[in-house]
Amino acid sequence: MRSLYAPVALAIVALAASTCVLAQSSFPTAGPAMPAPVGATTSQPLTLPLALQRALEANPELSGARNQLGAAEGARVQAGAWLNPTVEALLEDTRPETRTTTIALSQPIELGGKRDARMAAADRAIDIARAQLTARQYELQASVTAAFFAALIAQDRVSLARASLDLARRGSDAAGKRVTAGKVSPVEETKAKVAEAEVRVQLLQAEGELKTALQQLRAAIGSGAAIAAVDGNALDVPAMPSAEQANGLLDSAPALLEARLEIQRQQALVELERAKRISDVTFTLGAKRDAELARNQAVVGVSIPLPVFDANRGNIQEAYKRRDKAEDLARATEVRLLAEVAGARQRFETSVEEVAALKREILPGAQSAFDAATKGYELGKFSYLDALDAQRTLLQARAQYLRALAETHRSASDLNRLIGTPGIDAAALPKARP
Repeated sequence: MRSLYAPVALAIVALAASTCVLAQSSFPTAGPAMPAPVGATTSQPLTLPLALQRALEANPELSGARNQLGAAEGARVQAGAWLNPTVEALLEDTRPETRTTTIALSQPIELGGKRDARMAAADRAIDIARAQLTARQYELQASVTAAFFAALIAQDRVSLARASLDLARRGSDAAGKRVTAGKVSPVEETKAKVAEAEVRVQLLQAEGELKTALQQLRAAIGSGAAIAAVDGNALDVPAMPSAEQANGLLDSAPALLEARLEIQRQQALVELERAKRISDVTFTLGAKRDAELARNQAVVGVSIPLPVFDANRGNIQEAYKRRDKAEDLARATEVRLLAEVAGARQRFETSVEEVAALKREILPGAQSAFDAATKGYELGKFSYLDALDAQRTLLQARAQYLRALAETHRSASDLNRLIGTPGIDAAALPKARP
């Protein structure tokens, strides 16, 4: 009777040999052998350092942040400019013998510290632009890293689905041969075909997810080059700071730093509006030629606007309220960051524990159950469906392991984006492997 199960037994044994990898201490990583999606033009797999380097060079949002910083620096130059003088020529009477010609130079002088207040506000705008550039770098690093590992895990999922399909096809062929030999009922072949079709659908879904992940990675980088595959290790999860360290780093978080700098900028604008209450003085110096008297006369003058109707009270009130609004937004940002950092840390710790439990207990248990079912089927003690169910359980455990790894990388990227990581320096990035 055992000889009747020999063809299917061989397929199950092959399945056991190929799936025992996950029961070990390491997880298979995607490599250059991964076939490229249709339409891909990149010949070599993309590594994470190379992806970050490309994003630094090509991402349009980062380029926009750099241009914003340049615009703020230009505004600072303009804020420090002095008011231009005015040259005035006046001719009284057109008859040469009686006309009077006056030429005068007028120079307005800003009083009340307007220029200093204007430059202070421009300096704070530069600081904000720098903080925004740094924040865009952090966000870019986090988004590219998250997209890279999402593509890497999707790539591993495709490899898993292909191996599963190959094994399911072997079992289906073995069952067909047994039916042809008249050893078993055609129902067994039908069940094997259904199992193969299910795995084939899973492969199609995994390939679709991989294409989507690679497109998202390409969009995060901001480069026009297509990506064929990625190369890396999904187990390379960064170490996270403790709760105390994360709260300490929160004071220098990009979003909170930007909010506090905005308060300083609004305060500088308050001082500017307060300085505008003091009227500027315009001094005039010139010469006057009286043709009828045949003599030159000096012209000296001063003009001061009288703040009778406009004391700039409305602009001062507006500036104070905008500063108060900036303070409120800074407090709201701090509260939001505290909650988001705590949530990201919790998700990271949970996913790390899930990965450890899967590797330590669930995967070895599923592998052990599959090995027992395989051996029992070979000895004629279990049915083919028992072995198939053990295979499905093992494959589900592997898929769950990949999902837990994906959540680990997402939460780590979110935490790095929130509290900030060292700035990205293209020259300091490690080079991609040839």
